[in-house]
Amino acid sequence: MEYLEFELPIKELEEQLEKCQVIGEESDVDVTETCKQIEKKLVATKKEIYKNLTAWQRVQLSRHPNRPYTMDHIRALCGESFLELHGDRNVKDDKAMVGGLGKIGDQSYMFIGQQKGYNTKTRQYRNFGMPNPEGYRKALRLMKSAEKFNIPVVTLIDTPGAYPGLEAEERGQGEAIARNILEMTRLKVPIICVIIGEGASGGALGIGVGDKVLMLENTWYSVISPESCSSILWRSWEYKEQAAEALKLTAPDMKKLHLVDDIIKEPLGGAHTDREGTFIAVRDAIVKSYAELKNLSPKDLVKKRMDKYADMGVFKG
Repeated sequence: MEYLEFELPIKELEEQLEKCQVIGEESDVDVTETCKQIEKKLVATKKEIYKNLTAWQRVQLSRHPNRPYTMDHIRALCGESFLELHGDRNVKDDKAMVGGLGKIGDQSYMFIGQQKGYNTKTRQYRNFGMPNPEGYRKALRLMKSAEKFNIPVVTLIDTPGAYPGLEAEERGQGEAIARNILEMTRLKVPIICVIIGEGASGGALGIGVGDKVLMLENTWYSVISPESCSSILWRSWEYKEQAAEALKLTAPDMKKLHLVDDIIKEPLGGAHTDREGTFIAVRDAIVKSYAELKNLSPKDLVKKRMDKYADMGVFKG
């Protein structure tokens, strides 16, 4: 288990507990009471730390290397029923964007999401979760297929942004994202978006327009990352913590600003500490959201979705 800087008190207590248990196993000394006291202190410390997380600490948790990624969620939600679909029928198959058909219970869904890698090799293979234009065009192709067969769409968002390379711009990165935003506003099937990690910039928006937009508790959603914001405003990454606070990018901030519909609570310590608990919470949220949307006619669905986005923000006439 990897620990973040603010989690070091937890690491210390867990090591103490481990040593205490080893002493109990290897000797005749009764350490039951001592272990109980350490466990009690550990729970209290966890509650204290995770109750008062700063915006930057939530950003760090969203990037935790042990945090479940899109394919982890899909496998947990669908099991053997998931069928991955490839290619945009134009350029190539973008490995940073995954998608396909799967079932939760008896209901079929079209799952689409950005996928990051677990080590250096897979990170390069997945392009660090940063899709090229063909990734967004693949996502749109899958959404249109879902619409054709009246299958609801679930998008799982986890990206540091769309790939900013020269080749991506030459192949129409901006147009691909803009086209997805337009088409998603008028798609005639329910769309449920779940931010499971990082939700950065247009890279997230390209699959982020939905009837229900949900965020896991320790994720973020913003037009720019705290580091990039800091480097633009202060010409240095040193002010990333201040930038994170100013951007109002956490789940509670997004809910308060009515930019997301609901927050999915994570297990104490974050999604990486109890992956099964996180998968169950995400599944329940998807099932509940679909139950609220499935009886709406396509016309009402599109109207409500468009009204929802038209009502966002504050402006003066």
